[in-house]
Amino acid sequence: MRKKSQQKTANNQQLKAKSSKFKSVLIFFKKNYFLFIIVGCVGFVGIVAFYKLYISKPTYIYAKIKVGQGMWWASTQKLNLWYVKAIMKAKDQKDLTGKPIATMLDVIYYPFYVNGVNGQYSGQYNGQYDVYVTLKLKVTRVGNMGSYNFNREALGVSSPIDLEFPTVQYSGTILEISEKPFKDVYEDKIIYFYKKNVRPWEYEQIQIGDTFKNGKEKVFEILSKEKGESNDVLLSDFEKLVNWDTELYNYVKIRARMRVKKTENNFLYGEETVITSGRTVGIATENYMFDNFVIMKVE
Repeated sequence: MRKKSQQKTANNQQLKAKSSKFKSVLIFFKKNYFLFIIVGCVGFVGIVAFYKLYISKPTYIYAKIKVGQGMWWASTQKLNLWYVKAIMKAKDQKDLTGKPIATMLDVIYYPFYVNGVNGQYSGQYNGQYDVYVTLKLKVTRVGNMGSYNFNREALGVSSPIDLEFPTVQYSGTILEISEKPFKDVYEDKIIYFYKKNVRPWEYEQIQIGDTFKNGKEKVFEILSKEKGESNDVLLSDFEKLVNWDTELYNYVKIRARMRVKKTENNFLYGEETVITSGRTVGIATENYMFDNFVIMKVE
């Protein structure tokens, strides 16, 4: 009987000890519940991050971007050649784990001209360029409607994007997005241009074989040139009426080879300029600026 009583007493003591420990834990939890919430949140974020980084498959898309500050409709400063060269040297933008989130695939550039009156080019070429970049981006898919986020910012045609490579940082406007690599079709076309009222020295500066390269390949080459007379009556540099019969070689025709991108209904030069008869264009080569030349024919 005495042994049973001692055992019962020991069991009661153990129960009291367990109950005391439970009460102590409960009191500690009540006093520090906020700390447990923080620890739980951190743990949840860690699990999600681990899943995204090491278990889930990343989503990649391809994007074409026109480099420039602000929205597409804003008139912003164009890029000087030193900036273009810096962009061309960029390779990968990486996240905190060292994995690429933006990879440069292609960079091309074309001289920028200031538009003048009635859609004509004013001849103001200041050594600045329109730059177009093709990127492979690591993105987050949003829903099932083909929407994506890059660096927590929504992506879409005409939306701005900021990129920070180790050697250069720039912003741009998205022109096109695709889940597969772009397969643009380019063709070489023979283009005939003309310009009236060209002075003799201008004609002499036009060189057969002169070219322009867009940073990737040759996209424009002069094949031949012709000169003729014009009977237009215009004002001279001294504001006097002049019969241009006295000025020879003031009507110039140019035949050139131009590499253009084929779209559904048009041919594009410089990614955005529609090449069609009657259009006034401004094109630069290594040695000459073809300002206010009109397209006669496309072959």
